Amino acid sequence: MPVADPSRVVAQLQSTFGIDAGDILQISAKTGLGVEAVLQAIIERIPPPSGSVHEPLKALLFDSQYDRYRGVISLVNVGHGVIRKGDKIASCHTRKKYEVTEVGIMHPEELPTTCLQPGQVGYIACNMKESSEAHVGDTLHRANAPVDPIPGFQPAKAMVYAGIFPVDTNDFVKLEESIRRLTLTDRSVTIQRESSTALGQGCRLGFLGTLHMDVFRQRLEDEYDANIIITAPTVPYKVIYRDETVVVSNPTDFPDEWGPTSRAREVQEPIVKASIIVPEEYLGDMMDLCFSHRADDLDHRYLDTGGSTSARVMLTCILPLSEIVTDFFDQLKSRSSGYASFDYEDIGYKASNLVKMTFLLNGKPVDALALVVHRSVERDVGRMWVKKLHKVIPRQLFEVPIQAAVGKRIVARETLSAMRADVTAGLYGGHYERKMKHLENQKESKRRMKRIGNVDLPQEAFFDILSTKAK
Repeated sequence: MPVADPSRVVAQLQSTFGIDAGDILQISAKTGLGVEAVLQAIIERIPPPSGSVHEPLKALLFDSQYDRYRGVISLVNVGHGVIRKGDKIASCHTRKKYEVTEVGIMHPEELPTTCLQPGQVGYIACNMKESSEAHVGDTLHRANAPVDPIPGFQPAKAMVYAGIFPVDTNDFVKLEESIRRLTLTDRSVTIQRESSTALGQGCRLGFLGTLHMDVFRQRLEDEYDANIIITAPTVPYKVIYRDETVVVSNPTDFPDEWGPTSRAREVQEPIVKASIIVPEEYLGDMMDLCFSHRADDLDHRYLDTGGSTSARVMLTCILPLSEIVTDFFDQLKSRSSGYASFDYEDIGYKASNLVKMTFLLNGKPVDALALVVHRSVERDVGRMWVKKLHKVIPRQLFEVPIQAAVGKRIVARETLSAMRADVTAGLYGGHYERKMKHLENQKESKRRMKRIGNVDLPQEAFFDILSTKAK
């Protein structure tokens, strides 16, 4: 093909993964070139199954899907032993027991068979009612014959949390049922009810990442016609108290103050190891983007060798997860003209100087808008949010201060001016003191309203604030 450059790609594979050039197969799916070599390499390089039918059953569960009539259908790889219809099996992780009602292989559709033997990949139906019971990487064994689990299993862990509320509070029951139906086919979503004084009843959901959250939201809107408000995504923080460590995923539960003199001694945030592959001409922009999002241990190396004109660079750094769940990916694509690719992996937690930011309307906090931010950017974030609130909050009959507070400190403020009626419009002539008396009465009434008045943030304002990303 005219645009193909096999020698450059081989050099990239060697420098990136350390693969020997002699082991790289050059094929073309379009012309069929080298396809026979792939089939031969599968036979020669991939070892055959080494399991025995005489050993206790040990099968790896690597995927599942939900069937409304048969329950959860699990895809398994049998390592040892045999699975037959009617066998009693159990899970190493959940310790729950099941009876196999159907067994078969994918050919490519489901084809029932009498059994699955070592080395075979197939499906089983075992009256599993909920998808949350099928953990990817779990080990299945015969009931009352436990085995050592296959190493490497880790249960799915939610990394991004967001609150989902109905625009109409009367639709909460319908929304909750829609979420539970969706989770039948998406077992990695965690659900917890939550209540907000501003938004009413809702659910706090945990997702594997921001893409997972966007896909789930889109499915909720498309498949169930849900009209919802999603709060700003947050990550799970660890708050270390004197006698315990608590994982906090909701900003409203974050301590207002922490330090050596407080009950909360330290706050830790999740961090990730990020990898960015980008053309050389965008390297400066990518480094600036990473530093602006609190990146540490920044390093880069060239993937292309031999003085290529379109050299690519791999950038690696340590980033806080909270910095990449909002608009990091959008800025990455914008600054690189769409050429950059981004990947990250979880590497644990790290102590950080984080604070809880609350927003006050007329001196009263709005819990649904609480944020957890780094102390170095508290003023910038506070100014940005109060300006957004100033644009969407409807004017009242009295002056409304909009404040961003960190602990007992006000870090940003905007004032929403009052609606003013012309109380002197009906006065024609007379002494000017009549006019001043009406204006003083109006001023006193506005002071009284400000003391006792409540500012209700409408659902439409929440939708405007939370649906628009920070610029």
